[in-house]
Amino acid sequence: MITAMEMITSDQNRIYKTCVKLGMKKYRDKFGMYLVEGSKLVDEAFKAGQAENIIVREDYHKQTDFPGVDTAFIMGKLYSKVAQTETSQGIMAIVRKPEMTAEAFLGRIDEGRGNVVVLDGLQDPGNIGTIIRTADAAGYSGVLTVKGTGDVYSPKVVRSAMGSLFRIPVFNTDTPETAAALLSRGGKKIVGTSLDAEKYYYEEDLSENIALVIGNEGNGMSEDFKRRTCLNIKIPMSGEVDSLNAAVAAGVLMYQSIGKVKKNG
Repeated sequence: MITAMEMITSDQNRIYKTCVKLGMKKYRDKFGMYLVEGSKLVDEAFKAGQAENIIVREDYHKQTDFPGVDTAFIMGKLYSKVAQTETSQGIMAIVRKPEMTAEAFLGRIDEGRGNVVVLDGLQDPGNIGTIIRTADAAGYSGVLTVKGTGDVYSPKVVRSAMGSLFRIPVFNTDTPETAAALLSRGGKKIVGTSLDAEKYYYEEDLSENIALVIGNEGNGMSEDFKRRTCLNIKIPMSGEVDSLNAAVAAGVLMYQSIGKVKKNG
């Protein structure tokens, strides 16, 4: 057990009040911070140098060694009011969002094969987090979101992303036009996904320097993005199924790029 740490016993405590506020998007945006919960995510936030404060429930008995980061115990009844899960492990962290400019993002997406996934109006937190995690696993260089997409730093997205937010750069744009202009500056070919596309995904080379656009779960790509794609592709469907879950479709398409690299290598 760690000794000589602050004990949070009041709902007027500064750290506690910050945790409460970070449950709301407007404060995550205002403060440039968000919460992560569970030992794995807290460890990853600490290793990434993004943990601002670590909050440990009073009955948490695992090792809590986070040199250089303010760590505090908190009474169980207060912890339960800010916990993001019903069966919490008893440890969370306030995490600083990484600063990301357009120029910095362009530099990052030139790494590796330079592929980017674009989230165009996705709403489901599970889909958003899973796509970010899959992009990380598939070797994509970045994630670009368009206004209207759900909050990347909401609790459900953070849990679904499973630490990938600490590794893969995420940049937000206001409009499809702004997103397309940025991607053009980065030399990326914008690839759309559409049921009306003539080509199947396996007929095209998606191995490098593409920006794969994943549209809204119900409506698909926005009309603004449809006018700006260089290529549209689709996934074959059997029977009466006419669409896949957005995260599943994104996974199929992102891993196609890996298959092409191995085949061509």
